[in-house]
Formats: sequence, structure tokens, C-alpha cells
Amino acid sequence: MKISCSRIWCLVTFELLRLFTTKRGLLALSAFATIWFIILYYFVGSASSMVISPSFESMASQLFGALGLTALLDWLVAEYAIYWLVAVYFFPSFALLVCSDQFCSDKHRGTLRFITLRTTRAELVLGRYLGQLLIIAILILLTSIATTILASVRDITLLSASLQIGATLSLELLIVVMPFIALMSLLNNLVNSARLAIVAATLFFALGPLVLAFIQYQFGQVFYLNWLFPGEQISSILSQNNMVTSQYLLPLIQTALLLMTSHFLMKRASL
Repeated sequence: MKISCSRIWCLVTFELLRLFTTKRGLLALSAFATIWFIILYYFVGSASSMVISPSFESMASQLFGALGLTALLDWLVAEYAIYWLVAVYFFPSFALLVCSDQFCSDKHRGTLRFITLRTTRAELVLGRYLGQLLIIAILILLTSIATTILASVRDITLLSASLQIGATLSLELLIVVMPFIALMSLLNNLVNSARLAIVAATLFFALGPLVLAFIQYQFGQVFYLNWLFPGEQISSILSQNNMVTSQYLLPLIQTALLLMTSHFLMKRASL
């Protein structure tokens, strides 16, 4: 059976409806809105102090310089420097939670077999993944728009620059998040509940580096196994200094490998 774009789109729209029309989805959106209201109001909104107050700017220069983030202080829109520092870590973590139930609930209810009677397993994996990716993209865009509004309220002349920076950072954040969603797709094939998927992801990121350190200690050489971990490139893109295409090529490769593995497991799973 060939892959059908219409069937994939049906799966994508179902994911959107499940978020925006169900009680559980609306509760998650409410929590997201509350968290980001606090972030924008107390952290991003206060970024104008870096421009207005020379003493604070000097302290920020020392702090950012110690962290290797001096390039962020040169941004025309100060609000986006703070936004980037928060969002680049927040959205991957948020994606692990929000995208933790791509197949588990259907397996538990026994509806996964019914769904696969009308779609291929490849379409199911891809449709659920794209649906979750679209949801995260919408949320990233909304936070970017809110940051643009904050910057424009402070100085309306920053509107054009804010829109340009916001569009660029939104795309970069989406690329960063992609392998995290694909990882949850893979873990959904290995466990039977969303809660276990979150636990498995936590153990993966907590114990994985320890295992790699042990392997490196035993063999005395690097096997680049750290490239298997989504978010490995975040530390190198955080400063937004000397950006290269390869830094965003890694999450795209990770996403493709994780989705292919997820499809492989789905094909051989007993539904």
C-alpha cells in the first residue's frame, strides 16, 4: 500500500483536535500558557533593563562573557536574547512531556489495530509525528509573537527586526525539537503507557551519558556515540556565534534514524 498524504493529514488533524478540543489537551495548554506568561513577564520583559541600565548591562556582559554568550548581547532586540536562552531548553523538555502519548493510549485501549486497518503503519508513525510537530510549531510561533509584541511595546522601531529574528529562531527551535518528538515516537513502541515513556526518556538522558563516559574510559577513545542523543548540539548553537549548517544537520539525521527505527518496531509489533 502506497503512502497516502490524505490519510497522513487525517492523522495530523486528529492530533490537533485531541489537543485543542479535549479536557486533557486544554489543561496542558493552560499550563503552557501560565508558564510562558511568567517567563515573558518576569524574564523576557525585563530584558529592556539590559539596554536602559548601564550597571545592569555591565553585569550582564560579565555573566554572558563567562558563559561564552557574549554574541547575544549584540542583538538589536534584547528580549529575544533572553527568549532564546529559555526556549532552547524549555521546548525540548516540553516536547518530551506533550508528545509522550503517540501510540500508548491506543495500544492500551486496543484501538491501534482498528486504526491500522485503514492506514499503513508507516503512515501512522509519520502522521502522529507530524501532528505533534505541528502542535509544537504552533506553540513556538505563539511565544515568538508574544516576544515580538513585548519588544515592540518597548520600542516600535524594533518591530521589523523582531519579526525577522523571531522567524529565524522559531525555525531553529523547531529543528532542535524534532528529534525529541521522534524519540518519544520510538519509546512509545517500547512501552505501554505515556508515563513509562517519560520515565524511559528520563533514564535515557540521565544514564546514557554515564554509560558513554564508562565506554570512553574503558577503551580510551571517543566513538561519537554522544551523537545518538537528541540535543547534543544545543551547547554549540546556544551562543548563536559562528553558526554552521552542520549544527542543524545532526538533529535532522537523528530524527530520520529515530523515525525509521520506530517504523521498524511498529511493523514487527503485535497489535
